Amino acid sequence: MLTPQLKEAILSVAEFSAEEMEIIAQSFISRQFRPKEHILIQGNKSKEIYFIVSGLVRAYHLKKAKEVTTYLSGDGDFISSYSAFITQTPSLEFIQCIEATHTLSITYDRMQDLYNRIPGWQLVGRVLTERNFLCMAKRVLELHSSSAKEKYLDFIRHAPAKVAQRTPLIYVASFLGIVPESLSRIRREITSKNN
Repeated sequence: MLTPQLKEAILSVAEFSAEEMEIIAQSFISRQFRPKEHILIQGNKSKEIYFIVSGLVRAYHLKKAKEVTTYLSGDGDFISSYSAFITQTPSLEFIQCIEATHTLSITYDRMQDLYNRIPGWQLVGRVLTERNFLCMAKRVLELHSSSAKEKYLDFIRHAPAKVAQRTPLIYVASFLGIVPESLSRIRREITSKNN
């Protein structure tokens, strides 16, 4: 099953025949998740990559029993514990729905099958991996070189509107590596400056 959104995302990377698209479509499974439901639990094998049709999802890990949000994802985006998916080892992260979420997922085995059956699918896999790497590299650089205010301004400039507007502030603060009180102060400063 493919939605127009996912079909467009795939075709923006490589061209496929109608027959190949049918094989690809049959490789994805539609899943529905409730708010706060976990898609993946830390320690479990990351068996799927999820395309978010609608909803809001976060990835996080525990550091001294405190949740640290590492990724926020919304409509039209992919999410997985990529390193655990690629290596088929236990995940170091949790993936949790912030709100009701509809996904289309593909398993590791189906990805491998598509790599073998459809040569162009290897490009899709490579692009997904490259995008994930670039996102993580940018995030590490920003966490270590930007002020709290710069991180927040970059977040609201570049995050999809739904992610920026509907993610609870406690998760945004955690994602940016700042305490919620600092984020509230920064938001007040920005609001008062714009009025």
